[in-house]
Amino acid sequence: MAASLWRSGGGALRRLLAGRPLLGAAAARGGWRPLHGSRQRRGTPAIKVLMPALSPTMEEGNIVKWLKKEGETVNAGDALCEIETDKAVVTMESSDDGVLAKILVEEGSKNVRLGSLIGLLVEEGQDWKQVEIPADASDPSSLAPPAAAPTSTPASPSVSAPPPKLEHPPGKLQVRLSPAARHILETHGLDPSNVTPSGPRGIFTKEDALKLLQEKQKDKPSELKPVVSPAPPQPSAVPSASQATAVTSAYPRPAVPPLSTPGQPAAPGTFTEIPASNIRRVIAKRLTESKTTIPHAYAAADCDIDAILKLRTELAKDDIKVSVNDFIIKATAVTLKQMPDVNVTWDGEGCRQLQSIDISIAVATDRGLITPIIKDVAAKGIQEIAASAKALAKKARDGKLLPEEYQGGSFSISNLGMFGINDFTAVINPPQACILAVGRARPELKVVEDEEGNEKLKQHQLMTVTLSSDGRVVDDELASKFLETLKANLENPIRLALC
Repeated sequence: MAASLWRSGGGALRRLLAGRPLLGAAAARGGWRPLHGSRQRRGTPAIKVLMPALSPTMEEGNIVKWLKKEGETVNAGDALCEIETDKAVVTMESSDDGVLAKILVEEGSKNVRLGSLIGLLVEEGQDWKQVEIPADASDPSSLAPPAAAPTSTPASPSVSAPPPKLEHPPGKLQVRLSPAARHILETHGLDPSNVTPSGPRGIFTKEDALKLLQEKQKDKPSELKPVVSPAPPQPSAVPSASQATAVTSAYPRPAVPPLSTPGQPAAPGTFTEIPASNIRRVIAKRLTESKTTIPHAYAAADCDIDAILKLRTELAKDDIKVSVNDFIIKATAVTLKQMPDVNVTWDGEGCRQLQSIDISIAVATDRGLITPIIKDVAAKGIQEIAASAKALAKKARDGKLLPEEYQGGSFSISNLGMFGINDFTAVINPPQACILAVGRARPELKVVEDEEGNEKLKQHQLMTVTLSSDGRVVDDELASKFLETLKANLENPIRLALC
């Protein structure tokens, strides 16, 4: 054990073990030195703060804001930072007590992978300024590579990187080219010797060639005039193949659309790169999966909502404010209770009939569409549904939804009536089996009979509802019966109080 802790010069250790004193030089120079560093040399030990999984489908997140500063005391359960997941902005809580010693991932960092080290805590009473930074804190794999900023100004030849030294005779091209890059260079007469290849093993790629072409178009547009072959002497009825390929257009299509420059008028073919948020990427992924893996079936029905509008007006007199959408949510829940075969989900292998009727309502936000859930809707009254829908919609727009407020659900409703849409079809939100698309109320004339049996025209408020159903679990007959029952419940709202 002595050998593992201390080492001395010469035979000092043997003298100590034999009970003999150190001699002269060894004792004078204090001939001992530590074999391992002490804790003080390594720094204060740290408690790691890792990027958590705040939703089942979350793979990476963005650090929106740190709610604690370095040096502040943190208790278990305190809010540490706000993280944008694939669903919403969620507050991350600390699971340990201590002091926030180091923020390793700053605010605004994008695409931080799960399990990445984002901060360090130390125990109270320790020197947080001397916290030991783990080796994995600088791991480049913890963060997704940032998107390259588009070049807004043309590169000047005077400040460009020096060309690589090519050991070959002048005038002979020896750079390794990809086939696509070779075609672009030969077509436009470009010299790749002044550009450092970005491909593996020094290969000059297609992207390098396009970048070189774009810079040359900006710097010297006159040098990129297309070569036009001499006009044929006489037009022939059937031009030869050589004639057809020799003539090029005076305005050829550019190989790559140029990037737009802020503050300048957009040129034809320009575009602006808009980075996609985590929510947008997840929406795109789930919509693609839904449309490609779920056999969608559609059925529509026109509902007369005169009775609902009349009842809503009477409730407003008693200062009870509810919307038509609240009646639709309640009528849907009552219909699902009457027809439990539609309150199902598909788990990939089979059908699951759910006991609770939890309805997801689509809410449009600046970050994308999200579907908060009203739980156990069949047991709630219209007024309670209205309060829940209003509160969830506000939290969704503010990005404050909790994971349990948007995960799950047995049925979805999407209402675009407030935007003047007559009818539309919605995409199913898996693993749910159905989604109801609701259009606006529109006046239409209808032939009715009065008390004396005479026919006359009467104006009605009609609303079109379209059911998108998963054909694997809800067939056409079941979907039709569901719409028939829903129509009866909407046109006779007194039935909603019976369930």
